Formats: sequence, structure tokens, C-alpha cells
Amino acid sequence: MGLGGCIILIAVGAILTFATDWDMQGVNLDLVGVIFMIVGLIGVATFSSIARRRRVVMPPSTPVVEERPHQHTQDGYRDGYGA
Repeated sequence: MGLGGCIILIAVGAILTFATDWDMQGVNLDLVGVIFMIVGLIGVATFSSIARRRRVVMPPSTPVVEERPHQHTQDGYRDGYGA
């Protein structure tokens, strides 16, 4: 269940608890609404803790450039021309 499902559970629970005056035989809708809200809050807490663990801050990757001193194996006079 994602974050949206948890928020819907909280909303439905609040509607059942505070906005309805229905009477059903054998079912206490106020208690059902409170249970929905508690389950929704537990889901939001669980989802946010899992989402926080997934966020790993990685430094931006930059290419490593190694500078080596430039060594000439041949100079301009000994390149094989005219020797």
C-alpha cells in the first residue's frame, strides 16, 4: 500500500468517525473509522521511514583526470628524417 492508500484510509476513517450518523446493527462505525485512521497513520509512518532509507546521497560523479608529466621519447631532430 502506498502513501496515497494510507491517506485514503485516514480520510475514510475520519468521515466514518466524524461525519456520519448512520446506525448499523452489530457494527460501531465510529470504532471502524478510528481503526482506519490508526492503520493509515501506521502506514504513513512506515512508508516515510522506508522512503527515507532509500534516499542515499551520492556525490556527483566527476571523471578523474590524472596528469602525468609529458615525456618526449624523441625530439624533433631525431625523428628518423635525415639522420
